[in-house]
Amino acid sequence: MITIKSKTDLAKMREAGKLAAETLKLAGESIKAGMSTLELNGIIHDFIISRGGVPATLGYEGFPASACISVNNEVIHGIPRATKRFKEGDIVSVDITVQLDGFHGDTCKTFACGKISKEAQELLDVTETALYKGIEAAQAGARLGDVSYAVGNYCTERGYGVVKDFCGHGIGKQFHEDPEIPNFGKRGEGPKLQPGMTLCIEPMINVKGSKVKIMGDGWTVRTVNGSLSAHFEHTVAITNEGPVILTAL
Repeated sequence: MITIKSKTDLAKMREAGKLAAETLKLAGESIKAGMSTLELNGIIHDFIISRGGVPATLGYEGFPASACISVNNEVIHGIPRATKRFKEGDIVSVDITVQLDGFHGDTCKTFACGKISKEAQELLDVTETALYKGIEAAQAGARLGDVSYAVGNYCTERGYGVVKDFCGHGIGKQFHEDPEIPNFGKRGEGPKLQPGMTLCIEPMINVKGSKVKIMGDGWTVRTVNGSLSAHFEHTVAITNEGPVILTAL
């Protein structure tokens, strides 16, 4: 069931979203060659706790860390490890969800570690633009398929692979709520968007192909063909005045 948030709910979600955004900004500024993904996880964890929040991924369905940190051909759900260290030229997706005062904020960005390849930079640019194409389509009265189409069409027209096995989602008091939000679809289909709905729009885009696989740790998702993957996400509220990004600074 899709939940409609009150003005009070949305105000609380804005605070949760702001904390998630501030945490993501700190994470991006902290990434450097030689740092382990576990070290970055510690920085994220400590900051969220210091601000009175709860890292929502920690313990969620058994996930063992306070952020999902995915590198290069890892799409999502990378588990931070002491043995995994960033290298110059890596691209690093940091997915952060915080709970604050009973509500959640969820955001992700793929960062460059130092100087990256042209191929990697173009992937980041296309994926981030696709996110904003999806947000732009998230107008009250539109259909959910309009959002999905806006994301997927922008990427496929440029030859990129859209991940189909995972998708965005509703959010609020629960980490994951209805509806599911695929990154591909048809305009005019799906639930009608109403003021008070809150959605996580999150393109997961590969340089080549859409196929992915879950690794032996039960969490980390990689591209089957080894190509690079990027992931960008915002929590968005539907309003009569247009979509409002709750995870913006």
